[in-house]
Parts: sequence; C-alpha cells; structure tokens
Amino acid sequence: MSQRGASPLFLAPQFGRPSGRTVQVTDAQPETPEVADRQQLDLGSGRRVRTRVAGVFLFLPLLARLRFDRLVEQAEYPGSEMIPATSALLSLLALKLLDKERRSHISDFSCDEALGLFAGLNVLPKTSFATEYSYRTGRDHQLRLLSGWVKALAPLLFPEGHEFSLDFHAIPFRGDPTALDTHYLPMRGKAGPSVLSFFAQEQRSRVLCYADANLTRTDQPGEVMRFVEFWHAVTGQDPRWLYFDSKVVPYPELSRIGRRGIHFVTIRMRGAAVIRRLRGLPSTAWRGAVIDTPKRCHQHVRYVDEQIKLPGYEGPIRQLAVDGLGRDRPTLFLSNDLNETARSLIIRYAGRNRVEDGLGTSVNFFHLNCLASEVRLNVDLDVALTVLANGCYRGLAHSLKGFSRSAPKQVFRKFIETSGEVELQAERIVIHFDRRCHNPILREAKLDGQSLPIPWLNNLSVRFEYR
Repeated sequence: MSQRGASPLFLAPQFGRPSGRTVQVTDAQPETPEVADRQQLDLGSGRRVRTRVAGVFLFLPLLARLRFDRLVEQAEYPGSEMIPATSALLSLLALKLLDKERRSHISDFSCDEALGLFAGLNVLPKTSFATEYSYRTGRDHQLRLLSGWVKALAPLLFPEGHEFSLDFHAIPFRGDPTALDTHYLPMRGKAGPSVLSFFAQEQRSRVLCYADANLTRTDQPGEVMRFVEFWHAVTGQDPRWLYFDSKVVPYPELSRIGRRGIHFVTIRMRGAAVIRRLRGLPSTAWRGAVIDTPKRCHQHVRYVDEQIKLPGYEGPIRQLAVDGLGRDRPTLFLSNDLNETARSLIIRYAGRNRVEDGLGTSVNFFHLNCLASEVRLNVDLDVALTVLANGCYRGLAHSLKGFSRSAPKQVFRKFIETSGEVELQAERIVIHFDRRCHNPILREAKLDGQSLPIPWLNNLSVRFEYR
C-alpha cells in the first residue's frame, strides 16, 4: 500500500503481457492567468493568437463606427490605468455577447488573449473585478451611456423611430428574504422578491433602446413619462405612438401622455360589469373586420367602437371591444386616437408582442434573470448592457443577408461561436476564421469594408479572412 510522501514512481497497470515499464507522475499545475493590464497589451506585428470565439470580433466594426470609447468617456464611467473604463465595459459586454449567464463566468476566458485584445487588454479581468465594477457606477452613468448609444445607433437601424412598445419585467432575487418589493414572477407563477425593470423597444426594428432597473413600486406609474423625456432629450421630439398593457400606466398617467400629443394603444382590465354590458348589446352594435396579425393571417373579428369615461382620465377615451382574438371574453383596447380605423388600431397593438418576444430573448439568451444582487444599481448596469448587446446583435443581423429577423441565439450559433486565429500586422488586425458553412454569408456582408480605426487598439483597423 502506498504511503504519503512516497516516490512518484509506480508500475503501470499490466493488461495481458507485462511491459516492465515505469511511468513518471508529476503533480499537474494549472496555468496561472495573467493580471489584466492595459499597459501589458502586446500589439506587436507578427503575433498570432488562437481563440474559440473569433466571431466576437464581428462586432468590432459596429462598435468602432459608433465610437464606443467616446460614449463611455461621455458617460464618465470609472476606470484606471490598468483597466480603463472602455476596457471594463467591453469586458462585461463580451460576456453578454458570448451567452454567459453570470459575471463570474468571465473566468472561462482567463487565458484567452484574443478576448483580452477585443477589450483592449492583455487578458480579461478576473471575476472579482467583474462583479465589483457595477458597485462603482450609478444611474446617471447608465442614462448617459444609453443616450449616446441610441443617438449613434438610431441612424443605422431605426432612422424614423416613432413607435415604441413598453413593458415591465420583474427580475427574481434568489437570496434570503430582503427589503426588495414583491412582484409577480410569471416563470414561477407567484409573487416574490424581485428587481423591477422597464424596457422600451422600437416597434419596427425590434431594437431595445431604453432600460431602467433602478425602480421601486412607487416609481412604477411615472416610468413611461421618464422614457418620453429620455427620448425627447435624445432626438428633440416625443414618440408618436406608444403601446403597452394595462398594468404599465394608470389612468391619470394616460392623461399626461395625451397632453404631450402622443398617441397610445393599451388594453383595459376585463371587469365583470363591462363584459356583462357588452354581452347585452344587440348584434347590430357589432361590426365585422378582417385583420392581418403576424401569426394569424386574415383573422375574422367583430368589434364595438365607442367613447367612454374612465376614472382619473381627462375627457372621453376611445374603447374598442374586440371579439375573436382567441379569448373567451372580448379584448378591450383603449386609445386617445379618434381618427385611426378600428382595424388599424388592432394591428398596431398586435405588433406589441414583439417587446414580449424581445424580453423573452433577453431572459433566455442574455440571461436577464440570472441576477442575484439585491442592489438595484448593480442590476441596472447589467440591464443597460443587455440593451447594448441587443443592439450589437440587431446591427450584425441587419448586415447579414437573410438574417435580419433572426434571433440572437441563431446568430450566435451560426456566426459568433466560431474558432479562428487573430494575427497582428503593422496597420491592422486580421481575423482568420476557421472553415464553416456560413462563412460565405460573412464574406458577402463585407463587414470590414470601411476599415475604420479602433481607438482602444491603437487605431488599428480590422480585417476578416475566411478559409
């Protein structure tokens, strides 16, 4: 029987004829990753680095075009000589782009020098830095970053963005009972302690353009107007149309929206008295219509169009009771637009399902629910990074022929999750992608056509080559 401290020599197991050989066993030592330091970044010509996620460099042309470094500087995020603010934000953004659930998973890339190069570092920071950084930021940082990001991205993806779908999302807290507000959690089917977040999505491009997780229950009623003020500050004008459900805005807030000249479509709770009155109407009061919805083409419905009074709302409001939308009881639409046709209002609101699809993508791919902090400002940074990651994927998908409507998960699997080699040359960085069947689509897109300099990489340009 072997003893502690015995010699590392032992006889190899004998199967069949004895070999008589001995095997030298040494203690395996894990590779110690380097410390992230901008000053240690080696951009020397001729250097080559292998990586299993070379596809993440496909986002560099867009980030360089938007001058991401300038956006971070204007937002006044904290940084240091070793890890500047731009590199810190790019490191955290890379986790979102690479389908990683938690910031602690940054350790999966501790020895990947190529990912460090993406962020302008020798290697990505350690887990302690990634988890601690958000505690050094505030809501003002996120607002300035989102403002600059939307202002730069809008001309590319939604130059005429006037219609927005709005919704709240409760992010569950998985720790001990805390002082967080309790909200209904659909995935659990019950209420629980959670951080309430708010999102705004541009209706046609399906790009997330605003988020806020620094909310309490008392802040909830005024969040729509905060988004309106945000959009006015970014573009100089108010949105034209807003779409949201009955729980987003109380009736008095609807009056504030109407006074700004903004049209809205929302739905009303189906009260028993309201449904009883509608059921008692004669058949001649109902009109027929055929609508085209994203998944149900040429759907036959019937509706009652009338003006009613609501408690807390100034003046009459238009109510559209629609039967035939797949519910046992009529759906009640409310709008302050008196000129739009009933059919058009129904179709407008049907597009709001995209924000729910977008939030579902944020939960499943950007792992929006994988947050364990009870500090709202900590969650707020992650939510803002979700908006940025969504914009990166929508921008890349928009450039790929036939993939403009593809979900981030599909784009990631076909293009981003690709191995390759990074080569540093005198004036550029060349990404050699390994052979894959979707490389011709990337070659056709010519993402590196403008050859823009990347400021956080000493103004080197990027070039893509496909084997």
